[in-house]
Amino acid sequence: MKKNIFLIKFYYRPEISYEDWILKVYVDDRNICEFTVDGRIEEDTGNLIFLSDWFKNNLKFILNKNDEFPLAVDGNSGIEIRKKAYAIGIKENKEIEWFEAVYEWSERHLWTFSGLEMIYPDVMFRRIENKIEISWDSRNKYKDNKNYKNPDNDPKGAWRSGDVRSPNYRSTLCFDIVAPNGNHIKPPTNGWRWSEKEVSKKISTGEIFFKDDFTGIVRKIYLCDQPGRTPENLWIGQRFGTTRTAAAMIKKLFDGIQVFDTPKPCELIEAMLQLASNKDSIILDFFSGSATTAHAVMQLNAEDGGHRKFIMVQLPEITDEKSEAYKAGFKNICEIGKERIRRAGKKIIEAHPEVADNLDIGFRVLKLDDSNMNDVYYNPSEYSQDLLSRMESNVKTDRTDLDLLFGCLLEWGLPLSLSYSSEKIEECTVHNYNDGDLIACFDEKIPDSVIKEMAKQKPLRAVFRDSSFADSPSKINVGEIFKLLSPDTRVKVI
Repeated sequence: MKKNIFLIKFYYRPEISYEDWILKVYVDDRNICEFTVDGRIEEDTGNLIFLSDWFKNNLKFILNKNDEFPLAVDGNSGIEIRKKAYAIGIKENKEIEWFEAVYEWSERHLWTFSGLEMIYPDVMFRRIENKIEISWDSRNKYKDNKNYKNPDNDPKGAWRSGDVRSPNYRSTLCFDIVAPNGNHIKPPTNGWRWSEKEVSKKISTGEIFFKDDFTGIVRKIYLCDQPGRTPENLWIGQRFGTTRTAAAMIKKLFDGIQVFDTPKPCELIEAMLQLASNKDSIILDFFSGSATTAHAVMQLNAEDGGHRKFIMVQLPEITDEKSEAYKAGFKNICEIGKERIRRAGKKIIEAHPEVADNLDIGFRVLKLDDSNMNDVYYNPSEYSQDLLSRMESNVKTDRTDLDLLFGCLLEWGLPLSLSYSSEKIEECTVHNYNDGDLIACFDEKIPDSVIKEMAKQKPLRAVFRDSSFADSPSKINVGEIFKLLSPDTRVKVI
């Protein structure tokens, strides 16, 4: 097994004082004080300065062999020390003293404890005989599912133990459970979590099993049954990104232009989706900004084969005329989000060619507006011949065919994300939504031959506009054609 390599490099610069050391900490040949921006490796100056200063201030303790850790631990990593320290408890004064001693020692030897409202790696320095030992917890201790294991090869997969006690007292939940050896297991103070019938069922399915000595029961909480869970740890920037790394990502995506100042890290949103969604979820972001959520959804779908969909909602906030975004042609935030989705989708496909055929990176842009129909509120005395001529069409003059189509989708309660196509039939544009869920034509004076071709497709719904017909007999004829060729089609004229 390859051993971790720990290397500290001190760079002495004679032009500056001894107080200004440059310290680099290497773990597995990786400088933990470095980060990547636009493909360039840059030093985290803040971390370097603070680590250097902390190391200088605590070197005397690190070198002092008498400065011993006040509690025996298995291993010496930072996470192990913290685990042991907090396990002491504060029930007695002696334990409080131990806790304080451990914490003070850790502040002198463990960088993580150094504070300043920042999260640092679990790097610990201490003297062992004539050497300075550096320990580093290289395990993925931030993994959210670490408490779920499968020691008994349960076919349902990983599980953890759960509470079997009722949170509130109920007499009906207070009963003995008889173990296979005949032992009677008494109920907790408030009773069991389930009824006697439900307990028997859970025992039969294996969700509840008896302890080896038959003195108690264990409940299994399966990971596969937890589609939405709260995180079980602290989410730090090393794994879940920071505003800085997010800004670097979007800058690289837009060819070096900083189009958005405060994007959210894609890694953070992806982690949230892993906890709180399944592969077929619809993800709604009401303040989408630069569309980080859409980016994360597509990325996660590419990684786990999911079919999640996203809905991004954003007001068209105007970009500052002095900003790089405005100069690049993005007049509002929505335009930035749309372009990011396009670029991110293309990049994800390039990175995952194996899923290119099944990964949906498409999207539609919908804008909130008022009704497509004209509002007509007149008293009888206000009607005139001129008014009647202006009422020939009940559809607003600035509305397109797609405006009318999607208005119909909303009225019928159809999803707005399904497939769409259009075709020309005798110079008339015919719209087909989701392969026949709805078929529509909004052209003027549609000939019967076109209507017959539409009816032959046997759609579930057919829509026309009132002005599509020359006169009332033509409108009536549409219904007759569909009754003959496609009697199950619901025909609507708007």
